[in-house]
Amino acid sequence: MASVFENFQPLAAIATTPTGAQILQPLCQTTGATLWVPNSLSTLEQVAVYKGSLKDHIASLWPNHRALVFCLAAGAAVRLIAPLLTDKSSDPAVVVVDQGGGFVISLCSGHQGGADQLTRLIASQLDSTPILTGAAADLGLPGVDVLGIPFGWYRGKGDWTRVSAVVARGEIVQVIQEAGSTLWQAHLRDGHPFYFGFPEDSATSESESISPKARIWISPTHQQFSPESDLPNVQWYPRVMWVGIGCERGTSKQLIEMAIRQTCEGYGLSENAIAGIATIDRKADEVGIVQLCQERHWPLRTFPADVLRSVTVPNPSDVVAAEVGTPSVAEAAALCGARGLKVSKLFAKRGLLAKVSKLKVEGSKLKRTNLGLSATLREQPLLAPKQIVKSANQLGAVTVAIAQSPVEYTGRMGKLLLVGIGPGNLDQITPAAKTAISSADAVIGYSLYINLIASLRRPGQIIEALPITQETQRAKRAIELAEWGLTVAVVSSGDCGIYGMAGLVLEELRSRGWDGKTPQVEVFPGITALQAAASRVGAPLMHDFCAISLSDLLTPWPVIEKRLEASAAADFVTALYNPRSRNRTEQIAIAQRIFLKHRKPDTPVAIVVSAYRDDENITLTTLDKMLEIPIDMLTMVLIGNQSTDIHQDWMITPRGYQI
Repeated sequence: MASVFENFQPLAAIATTPTGAQILQPLCQTTGATLWVPNSLSTLEQVAVYKGSLKDHIASLWPNHRALVFCLAAGAAVRLIAPLLTDKSSDPAVVVVDQGGGFVISLCSGHQGGADQLTRLIASQLDSTPILTGAAADLGLPGVDVLGIPFGWYRGKGDWTRVSAVVARGEIVQVIQEAGSTLWQAHLRDGHPFYFGFPEDSATSESESISPKARIWISPTHQQFSPESDLPNVQWYPRVMWVGIGCERGTSKQLIEMAIRQTCEGYGLSENAIAGIATIDRKADEVGIVQLCQERHWPLRTFPADVLRSVTVPNPSDVVAAEVGTPSVAEAAALCGARGLKVSKLFAKRGLLAKVSKLKVEGSKLKRTNLGLSATLREQPLLAPKQIVKSANQLGAVTVAIAQSPVEYTGRMGKLLLVGIGPGNLDQITPAAKTAISSADAVIGYSLYINLIASLRRPGQIIEALPITQETQRAKRAIELAEWGLTVAVVSSGDCGIYGMAGLVLEELRSRGWDGKTPQVEVFPGITALQAAASRVGAPLMHDFCAISLSDLLTPWPVIEKRLEASAAADFVTALYNPRSRNRTEQIAIAQRIFLKHRKPDTPVAIVVSAYRDDENITLTTLDKMLEIPIDMLTMVLIGNQSTDIHQDWMITPRGYQI
């Protein structure tokens, strides 16, 4: 569970009373936070004791912590942090939990610091009410200053406060997106204020009346805004640029860095949009390149000469071909890096890179994939052709070329959160599962389950609901997004590991040669359907029991029959999943006949439809009469063993204790 909170580490929690410490202690165990208390509470376990004044202690924590959680009065927290506040882009997230544990308040750095998100996560853990006062949260929209974070975009300069204010007023904001994923656009609420594109490009009377009050540019190029314009502008830089490098052996990091900077400046490109460096494999140990990549946290991708030789470039060189076996290093490597033509440490072994390498250019536009590509690229998507840079003050020479990738580099480790949501009532979902759903960049599941957890979703999340027969597609889609770098929650009803999505996702990962680490996987159990049904009728599962699905879509019916025979003969209490569908009606009758061979006709049977949901229906009957009750795919059938009995409408299976 601590992995859900890793973006907020180091995280400090502060309590000054025994009650506050009691509230925060389990939270700290879950999140990995350090709980700070005064000397008067030093006898408590698993706490750190601060000395001197709390004000001085907070000042010491402030510069090196990403988040602070207080359990004390909001006014006291405000007075403690007020002298320390500098800018919302650098201040840590500050969250306040009330002394009763009923409310969690996002106090400071709600967007860029992540306090709003941390508030939601803590509220899920404490089963409390989150208090978010930002306008974006109230509007159900992602904050303008955080919408690119899941995709690894770099936030550029601009009047972020004024643009956010325009959104808060519901006025039109023009969005010009020239690169990066458009998935965020597809999951905005109805009636959002964003207008995509240029109004003047359309001849409709409706577009002619559009007058934006702010503008968002999403592009690898620097946008020069008119100083005379009063229109507030901001810019995001998706990391889509792959810089191809060719250089003489021993070229310094400084010269390579200067060459990249000069090339970007010459073509109006931003270094903030650089995804990584690409070069020929013989340069994989070039000290200057390696040092620069380590310093800038850029991935380095290398390609053999025969791969680079197969790429058509605008500026081939016979001299280079004679030297290294390919007529181009910088341009060809940039294009290979941008197209994802070679598996490397950047992404997983299959998935995203395999998809990117199969993209086809049709006319002047790149065919889109379901990653939401926005880039318009030509067959030679070079943003900057090769530039040769030398310096009188530096040894060596550098050749630089820049190409644009259709898919941005997120720079993030993807995660798969496999979540069981229980029977469907929000009260039956574990705090850990709620927290996982709230933390995810994307939530994927069957449409019914997605609807059941609607209140747990947050603005800006990618929500993808697929039909009940598309379990495999759900697993593949989740893995695709996670390999790209997103945190993806895959939801199943009941427990995700019991007839749920957990096994299917893990099977698909295994088939792709998954190393067990990338993407990360965490499983969040849920209350199973059989547990939920059992709890509504008493204690029918007190002795040995088993679960059998009557669906023969994945298991041959003869195998299911053998399992029914074995369960009936062994006197297991038996839970029947998927007992009857519209087109599959005989299996439940066969199951009844099998059990009647081994058990008395008056054996208790519980038929529970939609446990814990609004349309719940419960019937207690007997084995010989069970088919008289309506049964469908939302029904759980519990067949008792020879000891099971009904007492005052409660189904009880004795465990065998002496009373």
